[in-house]
Amino acid sequence: MTSNENDKHAGFSAEERAAMKDHAQELKKAARKGSKAEKAAEAERDVLAKIAEMGADDRAMAERVHAVVTATAPQLAPKLWYGMPAYARDGKVVCFFQSAEKFKSRYAMLGFSDQAQLDDGPMWPAYFALAEITAEVEQRIADLVKRAAG
Repeated sequence: MTSNENDKHAGFSAEERAAMKDHAQELKKAARKGSKAEKAAEAERDVLAKIAEMGADDRAMAERVHAVVTATAPQLAPKLWYGMPAYARDGKVVCFFQSAEKFKSRYAMLGFSDQAQLDDGPMWPAYFALAEITAEVEQRIADLVKRAAG
């Protein structure tokens, strides 16, 4: 196969493959021995380190999201999920921040998993585009996280 044929392959993108590799490393790290408190502290450090690696715009939003989520729902534990800052209840991700640069999108996203308690009739949003974090957006994030955390 030539390089042009490889480029046209309809498989996973380089970003998707990187996210899967991140997740495999996260699972290995979680399986290591250590106390629950040690693992929680390490997970928080990993989340903060991942946020620090982001470009300026994404980093500023991720820092605000992290601050809002941890203040609003301290029962959610920070952790990495496919290389993204995420917040989990009993080890299951409830919400996460996806930087725009993660999959080369035009905006960052705040996403909620099926573990989130956001059900509202037969249809509701599970992802929210983030262009900037204003006081109004922070309040909306806090309200969503409070509902999602149950």
